[in-house]
Amino acid sequence: MSDLVFIEGLKAKAVIGVYDWEKIIQQDLLLDLEMEHDNRLPAATDDLSKTLDYEAISNYILAYCLEHQFELIETLAERLLTDLAATFQLQAVRLVLRKPAAVAAADAVGVKLYRRFAH
Repeated sequence: MSDLVFIEGLKAKAVIGVYDWEKIIQQDLLLDLEMEHDNRLPAATDDLSKTLDYEAISNYILAYCLEHQFELIETLAERLLTDLAATFQLQAVRLVLRKPAAVAAADAVGVKLYRRFAH
């Protein structure tokens, strides 16, 4: 499939990190998602219920990041993708998760994941 629905530069807050000081503050995260979805039916019907609702997905991600605490961004990324796939019946997702303030000399560090799910 070549159709993608994407969310780019989503700014989330999360308590994340391995150091004690990181476990008591919220830090900024940036997320980019590409979700495979056949867009022909929504395009033909102009029906929101037939597409991936990127506002609902964005709100889900923002709430998820606030409600969960992890030491590693790898853990956050993996669990978030699993929950997103189950909640929104996603077939395949590419996620880039950046932690901008983690390394002073870098614009950002992070992880890139691609997962395909069977439903």
